[in-house]
Amino acid sequence: MRKSAVITGSTSGIGKAVAESLAASGVNIMLNGFGDAEEIEAQRADLEQKYGVTARYNGADMTNGSEIRALIDATKSELGSVDIVVNNAGIQHVSPIDEFPTDKWDAIIAINLTSAFHTTAAALPHMRAAGWGRVVNIASAHGLVASPFKSAYVAAKHGILGLTKTTALETAQDGITCNAICPGYVRTPLVEAQIPDTAKARGITEDEVVKDVILAAQPTKSFVGLDELGALTVFLCSDAAKSITGASLPIDGGWTAN
Repeated sequence: MRKSAVITGSTSGIGKAVAESLAASGVNIMLNGFGDAEEIEAQRADLEQKYGVTARYNGADMTNGSEIRALIDATKSELGSVDIVVNNAGIQHVSPIDEFPTDKWDAIIAINLTSAFHTTAAALPHMRAAGWGRVVNIASAHGLVASPFKSAYVAAKHGILGLTKTTALETAQDGITCNAICPGYVRTPLVEAQIPDTAKARGITEDEVVKDVILAAQPTKSFVGLDELGALTVFLCSDAAKSITGASLPIDGGWTAN
């Protein structure tokens, strides 16, 4: 029987790449996220056609705990099991702490951190019953180090690493692993969107943000590839990674080696 994965925030960026990689490995996919309905349907159908898996879509709002838990129930109902959860949904806002809008703080904590609590809490009973499960949290290098003007994002990603470790300890004897992937900068819509905000906050040009702020943090001087993140997720979901749990794995071009 094929395993099934739910990937939050999988209609674009990292989540979309992870969905593609897991589908290519033979895993059924529950997509989630916002976007144009026709584009999402095309993505869903493409996964089925290319890889012979079953792919479904659920538009659960990642700020709503009830909808998030219903997403897990829908995955079980429509795909037959909940074997893999990839907590990827995320948003960003760049602003000094004393000017940080309260509504932006609340939304970032809800989507980037609290949503992962809800998916994990709802999925673990299914995984325990099956005696096998994988939780992969897409954190960030900002779960390991901080940057100015990103207080909510940094706090949320640090929180994700704590949730990862606690989940790993609670499931250590259940055939379940929980790990966090900590990417450096990836050229996703989320990163593209924060370039002008960072330029405004720092009083520099957008080109200078890319050269002197974003890629300055990565000794390789290049963005992390979406295919790299997909491949690492597939590995963590394999039996070869069954003894890796509670880990925070940087894939950041050497950023956090400094």
